Amino acid sequence: MKATDFQETTETKLKRIAWLSASDEQKVFNNLMHLVNEESLTASFDALDRKKAVGIDGVDKDEYGKQLEANLKTLVNKLKSMSYRPGSIRRVLIPKEGKPGATRPLGISNFEDKLFQKVMQTILESIYEPLFLDCSFGFRPGRGCHDAVRKLRQYTLDNDVETIIDLDLAKYFETIDHKMLINILEEKISDKRVIRYITRMLKAGILSKGELILSDEGTAQGNICSPTLSNIFAHHVIDKWFEETVKRHCRGKVELFRYCDDAVICCQYASDAVRVKKALIGRLEKYKLKLSEEKTKMVSFSKFKFAQGNKQESFDFLGFTFYWGYSRNNKPLPKVKSSGKRMRSKLKIVNGWAKAVRNKYRLQEVWERFCTKVEGHIRYYGVSFNMCGLKRFIYSAISIIFKWLNRRSQKRSFTWEKFLQFMQEFPPPKMRIWHSLF
Repeated sequence: MKATDFQETTETKLKRIAWLSASDEQKVFNNLMHLVNEESLTASFDALDRKKAVGIDGVDKDEYGKQLEANLKTLVNKLKSMSYRPGSIRRVLIPKEGKPGATRPLGISNFEDKLFQKVMQTILESIYEPLFLDCSFGFRPGRGCHDAVRKLRQYTLDNDVETIIDLDLAKYFETIDHKMLINILEEKISDKRVIRYITRMLKAGILSKGELILSDEGTAQGNICSPTLSNIFAHHVIDKWFEETVKRHCRGKVELFRYCDDAVICCQYASDAVRVKKALIGRLEKYKLKLSEEKTKMVSFSKFKFAQGNKQESFDFLGFTFYWGYSRNNKPLPKVKSSGKRMRSKLKIVNGWAKAVRNKYRLQEVWERFCTKVEGHIRYYGVSFNMCGLKRFIYSAISIIFKWLNRRSQKRSFTWEKFLQFMQEFPPPKMRIWHSLF
C-alpha cells in the first residue's frame, strides 16, 4: 500500500469515527486497536520532531529510523500479543514563569513510546473533539490562546458582567486520578485493548534523580497524549457539568472560558459568582481536584459601574491583563495588555540568557538569537490595544542586551550612539499586531 493510499484510508476512517461521535453522543466505540498498525506508526514517525529530547533509553528519531521497518514490525507484534509496556518516563524540572525558584515537572518518554502516544492521540481526538464544548480552547486543533482571549474580550463587551471568577486548578496534570479517568474513557471506548494500553501508559513509572516513582494519579506533562487526556477529564468534570447544571441554576447569565487548567467564569450577578465558586469547589473535590487558593479570585468587572465612574479591577488570563478603558468615542471598552507579572518574568529570562551567552557566540550570532526571541514575544503579545506593552518590553530587552554586550570584555563594546548605529544596520524585529481582537 502506498503512503498516499494509506493517508486517504486513515483519514477516511478517522473522519468516520468523528462523524459517528458527532452524530450520536451515546455512541460507544468497540474496535479501535486495528488503527494502531505499521502504517499509522510510520505516519506518527514522520510527524514527530527529531529535535525533541530523548527518553531514558537515549534513542532519538534518527537512530530509531535506521531500522524503522524492523522496529515497527517488532512493536506491532508486541502490541498484538499485549506484551508492549511503555518505558519509564524521564522527569526534568523546568523553571516556572513568574515564580523565581519554582519549577514545573516535564516528562520525557522513550521515542518508541512517543510513536504509540501519537497514534493514540489521533484516535482519541477523533472521538472526543466533536464532543468538546466551545468553552474549551486548550490543545485543540484549530483553536489557541488568542481565540480564547478574543472571545472572552468580546463576551465582556457584549454582555452584562458584574463579577469575574479568575480560577486556576492546583497541580491539575499531576492530580488527575487514573481510575476516574479510565472510567470516563470507558463511557465511550469499549475496546479493552485500547483501555489497557492507556492504563499502562498512565501507570508508567517516572524516573527522577535515579528513583522510580509509581503513582495512581497524574498524566505527565510532555506525554503526547497528556493534553488530550486532560481535556477529556476537564470536559467531563467541569465543562459539561457547567453547561448542563450550573447554567440552569443561576439567576443570571454565566459563561466559562477554559484553556486547560486556566479558566475564567463571567457572571452577570455577583451573587451567582459566590454560588458558582462554592459549587465548583465541591465538584472538584468529588474528582480529587482543587482550586489554587493563591491564583483564584473574584474580580469586579462591570461595564456599567465603570461607565458611572466606579473603578473596576483587572484580571490575568493566558499572559494578558484584561481591564476597562475607553474607546475613541469615550465609551467603555474592554482592553488587554501584557501581564506585568509575565513581562517581568520574561525579562528576567532574557537577562539570564544574555549573561550566559554573551561570550559563547560571536556578536552577530548573539544579536540574531536575541532578535529571534524578541520576535517570538511579539508574535504572541502582538494583539490589539497592546502596542505600548510591546514597546516597553522591547525597550527593556534591548537595554538588557546592550548591558551584557558591553561586558564581553574589559573594554566596552558599544556606546549607546554606536549601538543605535548597529541597530540601524541590523534592525530588531518591528512591532506589529499579529492577532486582531475585533
